Amino acid sequence: MKKPTWVIEKERARRAAAAETVWLFGLHAVRDALCNPAREKLRLLVTRNAADRLADAIATSGLEPEIEDARRFSAPLAPDSVHQGAALEVKPLDWGSFKERCATGPGAPLVVLLDRVTDPHNVGAILRSAEVFGARAVIAPARHSAPETGALAKTASGALERQPYLRVGNLAEAMAILRTMGYVLLGLDGEAGQTVAGGIALAGTRPLGLVLGAEGPGLRARTRETCDHLVRIPAQGGFGSLNVSNAAAVALYAASRRE
Repeated sequence: MKKPTWVIEKERARRAAAAETVWLFGLHAVRDALCNPAREKLRLLVTRNAADRLADAIATSGLEPEIEDARRFSAPLAPDSVHQGAALEVKPLDWGSFKERCATGPGAPLVVLLDRVTDPHNVGAILRSAEVFGARAVIAPARHSAPETGALAKTASGALERQPYLRVGNLAEAMAILRTMGYVLLGLDGEAGQTVAGGIALAGTRPLGLVLGAEGPGLRARTRETCDHLVRIPAQGGFGSLNVSNAAAVALYAASRRE
């Protein structure tokens, strides 16, 4: 019996994802990946100096480094990448089931959802804040969001190895599932009448999801409609808005202060 087209396409996408690799770069990002037993590591390129600085992490990983000439570093990185003499080819991390990650874990149930936030530096910074304030996961759509890249990992400064970054097929559907799990979803919108603190108070002790949109367009219509409440970060003066990663940090801090 011939397989349906959608089944064939799904299998093809799964094989492509399994074959995908990522080049991480920079001493901090490479060190944390080398020390992460859950990370599948394929190839390590380092200069002599970087190899000395990463000696303990290299020994822990069991990976044989390839020593590179600092003047002709051959890793396939963008020309402006600040690699510090270290690049590591890896497979993307598999964080397992979206529902399980959001249902269990240390600390209060708190997640961040990103609606088409594509800048890897913003997402990396959000992962750092999510780790600091104890979020269970950062969730983004598989398409139209920042993928796991070396630039994202470098900005995350190690958080990519510890903070679950879950890519889902449909963000609104993932939000609907979270609502059935008891999550209260707060969408950040600069024009909202309710403040973040007020929305968090309404949520009480229930699980909390903070939903942030890309700078400029903000939350898409369906994302806004799926939120339980729209909230804003109070601002003084006429400026009135924050970078999305800064807004995430402020909202995460406020959520972490719940009694």
